Amino acid sequence: MIPRYSRPEMTRIWEPENKFRIWFEIEAHACDALAEIGVIPKDAARAVWAKGDKPYTPARSARIDDIERETKHDVIAFLTELAEHVGEESRFIHQGMTSSDVLDTCLSVQLTQAADLLLADLDRLLAALEKRAHEYKDLPCMGRSHGIHAEPVTMGLKFAGFHAEFQRNKRRLKSAREDIATCAISGAVGTFANIDPSVEEWVADKLGLRPEPISTQVIPRDRHAQFFAVLGVIASGIEHVAIEIRHLQRTEVREAEEYFSPGQKGSSAMPHKRNPVLTENLTGLARLVRGMVIPAMENVALWHERDISHSSVERMIGPDATVTLDFALNRLAGVIEKLVIYPDAVKRNLDQLGGLIHSQRVLLALTQAGMSREDAYKAVQRNAMEVWHAAGAGPSTGKGGNFLELLKADAEVVALLPAAKIEELFDLGYHTKHVDTIFKRVFGE
Repeated sequence: MIPRYSRPEMTRIWEPENKFRIWFEIEAHACDALAEIGVIPKDAARAVWAKGDKPYTPARSARIDDIERETKHDVIAFLTELAEHVGEESRFIHQGMTSSDVLDTCLSVQLTQAADLLLADLDRLLAALEKRAHEYKDLPCMGRSHGIHAEPVTMGLKFAGFHAEFQRNKRRLKSAREDIATCAISGAVGTFANIDPSVEEWVADKLGLRPEPISTQVIPRDRHAQFFAVLGVIASGIEHVAIEIRHLQRTEVREAEEYFSPGQKGSSAMPHKRNPVLTENLTGLARLVRGMVIPAMENVALWHERDISHSSVERMIGPDATVTLDFALNRLAGVIEKLVIYPDAVKRNLDQLGGLIHSQRVLLALTQAGMSREDAYKAVQRNAMEVWHAAGAGPSTGKGGNFLELLKADAEVVALLPAAKIEELFDLGYHTKHVDTIFKRVFGE
């Protein structure tokens, strides 16, 4: 990924120096295990660590690249460069192993390292969402379905809903991390013909992985498909939050706004503009991460014990998906932490349609008072549409735009509901009486 959308903590995982370091540890730990069971001399295993355990600098990486240009094989190039340091004992390195034992086990390590960073990112986002949820728990705001005013919710409930979603995402990522954390040191087609299974167990233990129960030449790719699918779900959650903020920042709504820093400019042409650029950016980044899910799914079906069609895909989506998602999660957390809420605009929007948000409660009260649901619906809608049109959404009879007053002037309605009862039905607190219950479900006691 380009530096603009990258954080150094995540990019370091995918840099050649980290990769080659993991490759070395796989090979060196395998030598220890082979020495333990008497396949190679213990002195040789010690020599691998003593002579080969040197930092993988850019110069060493460049040397490996030079060798690969001749060999056309990355693992052989690595082993050749390592042999230049280890010397005679290097003949005992990679005994009974195949390249995928190194490549796949390394990828497992890198993906678990990436998952750990992403889990920390999720913790930051969850903390921000929880803080804002409690801050605005009791601020009534307009709930919308299909983009149209529906019934009141609270601003805190919006944040709480997103918090619950990212709690689920955290559980999904933990599960995906567990499934991807496997090690394969099983030889050319996974039969352990030339290497004892105890070597795999040894290396897995040293690297914090589990032995793959059954591999071919590679670790089964359904594990990777699940991992990247979870990243795609998390990306969709990011977009879910971003879209809500973008809508709330629209000029016609203006209930929330991304923090606009001193000196920030919104448009090269229009000095008044304050655009939701961060959340629009997050929508785009989410598309990128989701776009890497399908190739991961298609990698599951490999020929026989393995073909190489998955390799080029993973060399790209491994870094790109994790780096992009890491950046996006941190950007979203920053947006939430600094998000500006405008309570006056929230109230203005609640009052915009003259009380229509209480229509369902009037409908239910009429049915409970003895009117059929069909007739009650017609009576309520008749008055509601008058308010709707008076608000500028169509022709009006001129009776006015106050839903409460229209209902109290409707003979069919007041025949069953006295004026005082109708007024009770317009209590805003009725809609938010269970907010505490919902919060306990999301955040606990």
